[in-house]
Amino acid sequence: MAALDEAFAPLADPERARTMAAYLRDQFAFLGIAAGPRRQAQKAALAELVALGRPSAEVLEGFARSCWERPEREFQYAGCDAVRRWIGRCDASFLVVLADLIVTKPWWDTVDSLAVAVGALAERHPELEAELDRWNGLTDLWMVRVSIIAQLGRRERTDAGRLYARCAAQAGHRDFFVRKAIGWALRDYARTDPAGVRSFVAAHPELSGLSVREALKHLGR
Repeated sequence: MAALDEAFAPLADPERARTMAAYLRDQFAFLGIAAGPRRQAQKAALAELVALGRPSAEVLEGFARSCWERPEREFQYAGCDAVRRWIGRCDASFLVVLADLIVTKPWWDTVDSLAVAVGALAERHPELEAELDRWNGLTDLWMVRVSIIAQLGRRERTDAGRLYARCAAQAGHRDFFVRKAIGWALRDYARTDPAGVRSFVAAHPELSGLSVREALKHLGR
């Protein structure tokens, strides 16, 4: 973390920080570092983890939680990048850590990044899909969102039954981020099975207009 502080400090831009904070509805403080320079600066700090071989799950958890303790959002982004990079070092129990990070200081920027790690972990440990089914029924909208988008990019490896079941279960959800997630997940899977997605949408008139538009975006009407 000291190395991360040292790498980020000279890049801080108060004017950009105000713009970045406004983009996320002023919910979080920012240093004002754009994504490219931030990732370049992170290499100095993450090199210490690389020097350990590859970090263990315990080291990775400690680093991520330390990043979440910092007020500036760039630190959470660094934590997300590290988790996504080394999720392959973690066993199924790391899902508990990911769940905690998802609901702590949550917004779409960190949640969607962590969803990639959740998906990768669940694909390596299929028994975790049952837990994601449980997340789909929770009241926390971010956990629901992750349960829906966790299979993004799997193409033919997608568990279509689970994808459709999770989307159907939340078809009437009132929150924008869940409705958008449904459309996003269906649109992504439509690249693999367009007919299946069309049939699902037709069979579920309770889907929001947003979800339908997103799902059929590249299929026409």
